[in-house]
Amino acid sequence: MTMYLPERILVSPSGFKESLSAVDVAESIAAGVRRVLPGVRVDLYPVPDGGEGTVEILAQRPGAITHTAKVTGPVGKKVTATWLEFPESSVAVLEMASAAGLSLVPRDLRDPTATTTRGVGELIAAILDRGVERIIVGCGDSGTSDGGSGALAALGARILDDQGAEIGAGGAELARAARIDTSGLHPRLAEVEITLACNIHNVLTGSAGVAQVFGPQKGATRKQVKTLAKALEHWADLLDETFSPAADLHLGAGSGASGGLGAGLMALGATARDRFDVLLGDLPCPADLDDLVASADLIITAEGAIDFQTPRGKVPAEIARRAQANGVPVLALAGSLGKGAPQVHEVGIGAIASIMTVPMALEDAVRDGRQLLIDAAERTIRLLMLGCAVSGRREDTVRNQFKTA
Repeated sequence: MTMYLPERILVSPSGFKESLSAVDVAESIAAGVRRVLPGVRVDLYPVPDGGEGTVEILAQRPGAITHTAKVTGPVGKKVTATWLEFPESSVAVLEMASAAGLSLVPRDLRDPTATTTRGVGELIAAILDRGVERIIVGCGDSGTSDGGSGALAALGARILDDQGAEIGAGGAELARAARIDTSGLHPRLAEVEITLACNIHNVLTGSAGVAQVFGPQKGATRKQVKTLAKALEHWADLLDETFSPAADLHLGAGSGASGGLGAGLMALGATARDRFDVLLGDLPCPADLDDLVASADLIITAEGAIDFQTPRGKVPAEIARRAQANGVPVLALAGSLGKGAPQVHEVGIGAIASIMTVPMALEDAVRDGRQLLIDAAERTIRLLMLGCAVSGRREDTVRNQFKTA
């Protein structure tokens, strides 16, 4: 019987939020594949998407130097954030999640009306003091919805109410903002190019804005979603009035990145760009993703949840886009399959599968994520082998029929 099995598999996933980094996900999938096909070549290319794990991946790039800094976390406690420096090109890279990510917000304190991006601004200030010429801010996996107000405050802006007092931290406080005093802004902001590596589909306001789409994921109640939506609309108006930026801070591409951090930094002149163009194209890279895609017989990608948002700039959709150009089939694994998951077939993902075979509590899935991924990869490869066997048997039958005709 003729059986055509893949000889080269590319594993190119994102991380599983609050569970596994993209590196961990890639290694787990590869382990499951090798259980069934021990001799197959498996190339690993975990994809940096600006969120958690971005710095971990990019730290392996040529010339990268890792730095740490103590900054204010999203709930006000100090955290250790990590950033990278590429001295040869005078570029620094940070992931905002390292200073203000959802994983840094205890579950009983998840309230996006109160959490702050102050630590992101403190990290940017430390990098500015280092003397680099360009800063890339990875946006993703945020635990905040303060429109970047905390970051601006850490960079020297004073956000004042109608009595001239500084407002408090968090998105809800933006409703009280009446004026922004920019006289104390960090002097090097005018000298440094800031690029936001973000999902450009995310906008600040409107029905698809930060409050409505991401507020509930960060713990907001329905009432808090309405409060945030109104406050962020007001904040965007105030940013426009104060900075007169070229970008549209309400509905412009990337304005809603990381709970509106995009809008706050765009007001200072930052440029929002597609995260994959930046993180896969602007930095030194030991291997070219497109070359690996073109040489693969099968690609396995993954993310924590596959749903209606996946085609809108998530890692599996980006991998599928590149694979389609080369005619390579794509399989996607997910921690969960949500509303609209079948939409991913329209962007080139041939099959999807959840790593969970029985209902389980989120904390159990997070705890056992590595083993669930290994087992899921093994199952899908066994299904693939079964399909190859059926196809090969049918092909042999047809060939024999021709011989006897």
